[in-house]
Order: sequence, then structure tokens, then C-alpha cells
Amino acid sequence: MGPGPQPVGFGQGRESSLPYVMQPPEPDLGNLTEDILDRLPEHADEAALARMDGDTWTDITLAEFHRDVTTVAKGLIGAGVSAGDRVALLSKTRYEWTVADYAIWWIGAATVPIYETSSTSQIAWILSDSGAVAAIVESDGHAARVKEAAEEAPDLQHVWTIDAGGLDTIRSLGTDVSDAALEERRAALTSDTLATLIYTSGTTGRPKGCQLTHGNFRYELGVVLDELPEMFVPGSSTLLFLPLAHVFARIIQVGAIRVGAKLGHTADVKDLVTHLGSFQPTFVLGVPRVFEKVFNSASGKAYADGKGKIFDRAAQTAISYSRALDSGKPGLALRARHALFDRLVYGKLRDALGGRTEFAVSGGAPLGERLAHFYRGIGVTIIEGYGLTETTAALCANRPSDLRLGTVGKPFKGTEVRIADDGELSFRGPQVFKGYWRNPEATAEALDPDGWFATGDLGEIDEDGYIRITGRKKEIIVTAGGKNVAPAALEDRVRAHALVSQCLVVGDGKPFVAALVTIDTETWTGSLDDPALRAEVQKAIDDANTQVSQAESIRKFQILPEDWTEDNGYLTPSFKVKRSLVLRDFHDTVEALFVR
Repeated sequence: MGPGPQPVGFGQGRESSLPYVMQPPEPDLGNLTEDILDRLPEHADEAALARMDGDTWTDITLAEFHRDVTTVAKGLIGAGVSAGDRVALLSKTRYEWTVADYAIWWIGAATVPIYETSSTSQIAWILSDSGAVAAIVESDGHAARVKEAAEEAPDLQHVWTIDAGGLDTIRSLGTDVSDAALEERRAALTSDTLATLIYTSGTTGRPKGCQLTHGNFRYELGVVLDELPEMFVPGSSTLLFLPLAHVFARIIQVGAIRVGAKLGHTADVKDLVTHLGSFQPTFVLGVPRVFEKVFNSASGKAYADGKGKIFDRAAQTAISYSRALDSGKPGLALRARHALFDRLVYGKLRDALGGRTEFAVSGGAPLGERLAHFYRGIGVTIIEGYGLTETTAALCANRPSDLRLGTVGKPFKGTEVRIADDGELSFRGPQVFKGYWRNPEATAEALDPDGWFATGDLGEIDEDGYIRITGRKKEIIVTAGGKNVAPAALEDRVRAHALVSQCLVVGDGKPFVAALVTIDTETWTGSLDDPALRAEVQKAIDDANTQVSQAESIRKFQILPEDWTEDNGYLTPSFKVKRSLVLRDFHDTVEALFVR
């Protein structure tokens, strides 16, 4: 890996790198099974995980987890799964997901996560492209989809269903596999061993399989634990509710196992507040939409109870208080107002996150500066970072002790960043993937010979080294007047309104910028034709327009009759809008916005 460019200044239009010296990686960073074995001698009887039985949580010790993992691992060997084979894992977030993941790693195979909402055609592509020899699925419905997809996946030999006792079936196949045979497999693992193929959900085109090694994960974990020590402390815990098929949730899974933070699972997002209340995590992770929903639900309830104005004043006080922390110290009057609302409002909001949550981690999309200030103001610091599947999650993050809200923080140690003439960010470091599975053309396009990964995202780096993401390179809108518009900043601001679910800014080749808007029907229960709703959306548009020049401002908008969801195909499993699909299916609606 050659030396990176020298620091020559920061900002768009300059090729730059932060002055972190790239350290040669250790000869072997180890493998993910060591995170269990290193803790086992002294912590065998400690609660490492918890699973929900009915309405209560039951602790699982590290020794019990180790036993569950190794007996499934023996069964996989007994079933004929070889080192280097790929095993698909299609399930909601649950304890068995984590058991299966580690069992696959234990025998030197690679996990191929598939979102449990995936269609048969998506499953068929991933199974066939990865060459998976086996699949562990959650339900009979998933099994039916996999078996239908298997017509295009000739390498698939086994399908086991968790709800039908699939893990016990696997275990029964390993009764003749010795401890020595299992350890021989595990001991052969190195940091270069392929740990997983994660297929990017993709807003366009077929998903590509990102090859991530044990070393990618181990390095990423090392820098995250070193630079965010406040999260993983003795007695810390987290409740995973995001899909473990996403690298963001996956890195938290392995981080919790490594340090001994108690790990719980739930996929029941409708009852998430109840589960958070009973589990009481010390930190949570989510995508911006989760934090927006918590805020919007609280706001909607306050207005329904006739306390909307009080909530609005409390929210503004929280934001002002957080901003004052950046500029010095909140004044006496602000501190008094903040203390009052802490008793009346903020405590209830903290209870919605379990009551013990001090930190939250947001990823997958920009959170927005206003929402970040709001949460810090109520006593829950949101750590916003930036990374991709190809980079084993985070490349950079704000640290609780070094926050600059509105940015994604500074790069982690050993991670280099540069910015090209067109504003595209590239990164290099040991957490960057080794390439796309069986796709050398896509690999060459994204990863140069010196190890620099081109993210496709546009950004800026300020004079102190903080990174700000400004948009996607392929999503830049160029108006008929030649104005370049990054839609993300406008969309994030509009979406921050309590009644707005999604927003997509349009105007490529058009005389001005416009927007398609969908409504959060959990918050707004009236008619979508109500003038009062249109007035509220106009307020959101006006607020977003204060952040841009007149030439970039949204002039017109259209409220759509249906929200965009993963179920109807317009959102990826990580809640990103499939821009190209929306533009195709709503072509006439978009064109009508520009008819005089």
C-alpha cells in the first residue's frame, strides 16, 4: 500500500488527506472467534446476551453462548460445509442470528446475510452469485422463497428453518464431530479469512457482494473501542433492532461480544418503546428515521393532548441549550428553562429510549444538525459517523468528548481521507474491503491499486479535519440554468418536519427545483388534500430553503397519496429512497410540476 497524498489543505476542489500516518497492519489481526475465547476463562458465567421469552428477558451467559455456537458449528461440519464455503443467513434480528453467524465463522466459512424482506428474485441472485452451499432461514415463508430461488442456485444443498427447530437439526448432524476437529478448523482462521459477503442493498442495479475479512472487522473494532470508550463500559448494554444483514448492526454485535456489553435482540419495531423500556440499554443505534419517529411521535402526542406549544418550547430550549454548549456555557435563564423542561418533558423522552440511554449512534444517512442538537439537549448524545458496507461500517465519527454537530467527525486513527476535484471523498485504511465478489470491473472502478476507495459521496473537510457529507455524486441535480444542486441537504431538512415521511428533490435539466413529498400517516390522520396539511408542508419547504441560495430553493412540491416503504419497493432495507425507481414510476407527476 503506497503512501497517501501529503496534507495540502482542506476543502472541495483540493486533493487532501488528514495528517494521520498510515500504520502497516499487524501480520495477523486475529479472527472474530477470539473475541469469545479471550473472555471465556474469566467471564464464563457473566450475562453476555439476553433473549426475550414472552414479556421478559432471560440472560444468556458467555459459556452458554459459546456452547450454542460450537454445537451448531460442529453440525455445519457434519453437514459437509467446508472452510471457505458460503452460508446464507436470512432472518429477522434475533438471538439465533448471532449464534449462526459465529458458528459459520468458527468453521472458516463465510456468512452471506440476506434481508428477511427480500423478494424471491433478490434471494435467487444472492444465492447464485455467492455460490452459497447452505441457507439458515427464520420461517416457513422464508424457506419457501429460498426453495423457489434455489432453481437458480445449483450450489445450494441445505435449507434449515429456525422456527422449525433448524438449529437443533444442524446440531444433530455434528454429534460425531470431535472438539479437535472443530478446533482444527477454527485455528486455521487468519485475519485474511473471508468473514462475510454483504450484498449492498443498492438504490440502482443488482446488489454487489462486498468481501469483508476477519481482519477488516478486527481492525474496525479496535479503533472504535479505542476512540469511543464511553459507549462500551462495564455494565453497558444495547438492544439491536436494526437488521443484522446491515453492516452497521453487525459491527455493534461483534463489538458487544468482544467487550462483554450485554446484547439483546428485537425485530418488533412496533413495540420497540416497550422493549427498550424493559431491556433498558445504555446505548442504542438507529438510522435517522428512528430518531425522527421518536421526536415526531412525542410531538404528535403533545399536540393531541393540547400541550403542543409546551412541547415546541421545550424542543427549542433543548436545541438552544445544546448550541450554547458549543459556544461556551448556557446562560442562567436558559439553564433554568432547561431544568424546568427536563422535569416536564425530557425525562419522558429519555424513557422512550429505555430510561438509561446516554448515547445513541446514528448512521446510514445524515441525521441533520437540528435533530442532533435536540437529542443532546435532552440528555442523549447522538454519535453520528460515516461509513459504508465496503468499509466495514465507520470510517469516522464524532466523539462524545469532541463533538461538532452537523459533521460526521474526524477519521479514525490509521484511516486516510482525500477529496478529489469534483468533491468526491476517498478513504484508505485496514477496514476497507478487498473488493466485490466475482466482479473485478466494479472493484477496479471503486478501489484503486493503492487501496483508495472512492465512496461516491461528496464532502468537505474543514480546517480542523471534521468531515461534512454534502450529497451523493450521482444524485447531483443540474438545473437548466446550469446550477448544481445537492438534494440531500434540502431533503433532510424537509423530512425533519413531524408530518413528513419522505422527500425527494427533483429538477435535473428543469428551470427550477421542486420536490415530491410523502406524509407520515401515523402522525397525520386526516385527508391528504387538507389545506392545513399543505400549509404545514410549505412550512417545511420554507425552512429548508433558508439553508440554500434562491437558485437552489424548492419552488413547488407535490404531496403523494402513498408513502414510500420497503414493502412497496421504494426504500432499501436501510431506509434509503430508490431515487431512480421513484423518478421512473412518478415521471408524469414530476413533469407536471414543471408545466406552467
